[in-house]
Amino acid sequence: MCPALDETVVSAAFAQPDNDGTFSGAYGEYLRGLGARRPAIIFAFPPKAAGTFLRSAAIEAVGGQLVRIVHAQGCRDAQPYLPIFLSYYAGGLCEGPLVTHVHMQALPGNRRFLEAFDLKPIIMLRPIPDMLASYWDMLENDHIARKDGLNCVIPSAFLEFSRERKADYLIDIIGPWYAGYFATWLDYAREQPERICVLNYGDFLREPARGLAQALDHAGLMRTLETCKRAVESTWGEREQHRFNRGVEGRGAEYFSWRHIEHLTRMLDHYGIPDREFRYLLKTA
Repeated sequence: MCPALDETVVSAAFAQPDNDGTFSGAYGEYLRGLGARRPAIIFAFPPKAAGTFLRSAAIEAVGGQLVRIVHAQGCRDAQPYLPIFLSYYAGGLCEGPLVTHVHMQALPGNRRFLEAFDLKPIIMLRPIPDMLASYWDMLENDHIARKDGLNCVIPSAFLEFSRERKADYLIDIIGPWYAGYFATWLDYAREQPERICVLNYGDFLREPARGLAQALDHAGLMRTLETCKRAVESTWGEREQHRFNRGVEGRGAEYFSWRHIEHLTRMLDHYGIPDREFRYLLKTA
């Protein structure tokens, strides 16, 4: 659907925010007004944290539509694309709620964008070794996944690497993105706890419908637990299509040695991550 865009919307698409990404003055007020028109569900998950599965269940529960909110992926993490949101809030793109799943860090520019439309994203905590193990499996089994990295390019010879070299690659190259992801989002959640919904992967595995209900409630689209259960059950039957791998806790220990976990520990130690989350993110058993 392509709405008839008024002059103000068109002008907004070509305006630039302040240098730090803040949409200030009348421009900022206009965007906040737009954001109040329609709800949006933003799963700002890291890769291999059930984001594809949960956004599919959310679409089922609320009658929403998956929308790509970035200009292009292109081997990098997500940065929201302003024209997409302007079109959505002006009545375009889809009839139901916008639902998206993006691998996005909470860097200053992204924070200011979320605040401009009063968006309330959902994030997922899962031990980094487990996610890297699942990412490793994906790279070995999915040639399409090897075309997209996280602010990096996956080496064309990855499949020929030794097991030890693959482990080093995941820790040395992909690991820092995960450290930055959790550092930025946990900091943002401390700064604005009402804006960020923080889910826990272990809790999700035990009660997926309750996790979905929590996410939808946070986004302003409350659904009953029974509705969420039906949505999860419907999506579960298609989980292989949603890159839901094994969903097993502690599997990182099968892939990475103490040396690799020590390297991850040093990465996270640069940031002021609270002790409980710090220990959980490094958990291997």
